[in-house]
Amino acid sequence: MQFIDEVRLTVKAGDGGNGVVSFRHEKFVPKGGPDGGDGGRGGSVILRADRHLNTLLDFTFRHRFEAQDGAHGQSKNCSGKSGKDLVLRVPCGTIVRLEGRKKATADLVNEGDEVIIAQGGKGGLGNSNFATSTNQAPRHATPGTAGEEKDIILELRLLAEVGLVGFPNAGKSTLISSISAARPKIADYPFTTLVPNLGMVRYQEGKSFVVADIPGLIEGAHEGKGLGIQFLRHIERTRVLVVLVEATSPDPQADVATLMNELTSYSPALGRKRKIVAVTKMDLIAPDEQKRFAKLKFGRGVKVIPISAVARLGLTDLLDEVWKLVARR
Repeated sequence: MQFIDEVRLTVKAGDGGNGVVSFRHEKFVPKGGPDGGDGGRGGSVILRADRHLNTLLDFTFRHRFEAQDGAHGQSKNCSGKSGKDLVLRVPCGTIVRLEGRKKATADLVNEGDEVIIAQGGKGGLGNSNFATSTNQAPRHATPGTAGEEKDIILELRLLAEVGLVGFPNAGKSTLISSISAARPKIADYPFTTLVPNLGMVRYQEGKSFVVADIPGLIEGAHEGKGLGIQFLRHIERTRVLVVLVEATSPDPQADVATLMNELTSYSPALGRKRKIVAVTKMDLIAPDEQKRFAKLKFGRGVKVIPISAVARLGLTDLLDEVWKLVARR
């Protein structure tokens, strides 16, 4: 299934039905009183979070959605039928914004969260509402009001406790496939990962967390270079970041500094998240060279865990540290 995480839509709520002008017509009552019914309200457009969805793909084929109009009033004081609400299902984690505004209108995180994004119009009043002691045969009714029409943006942000970040080919996809049931494409060339991947890690009995693997970052990503900038939003909800650097890199410390600069340039909040540095591909360097990684420092309290996802070295230590940070409130 194609992964789509941002779409633009136009939604139109139903118009309210018109009130009607009508008078009773009964046998032997030549001048019956007013009996015009009210119009029905228009249907609203509602967005509702559904945990069974994980992409906004359905909205790429259709960009305009309209709820049902209310029916007009009828004689004998019969009100028009209200229009049906239109419920659009979106993945959990969808942010709703009005076109041209930065502030979110709604953040639909949990199953069943919903928002009325376009309110249906009110039904008009029939002439029976306007009868008075001095005007017993009113000949006017009111029209229904128009339903709201809005241009909106839906932006999906994946729900995960842990985010994996690193340069292309740092080993993120190999790691997530080793610690979860996720099976992303893995190959020895840059940008193998073209979309975010989610994996559920079952740490211990009754203890689990979700990991998000996003496409690799490159220097200048926050300015739009490479692919990662398109998907950084998907780690904004995470509580922990695992920063991956290769053991074969000539300067792992500089790599981490570059990655953190890209994250904080995109969003200062990303730079403040709890983090662990995982030095990957330890199986590719000689044992006597491995000692130098124990001396690396990446900030106060930041753990450095040497690992090899292929050889399954250090994964238990990594998961232990990740769980400590995930469980901390």
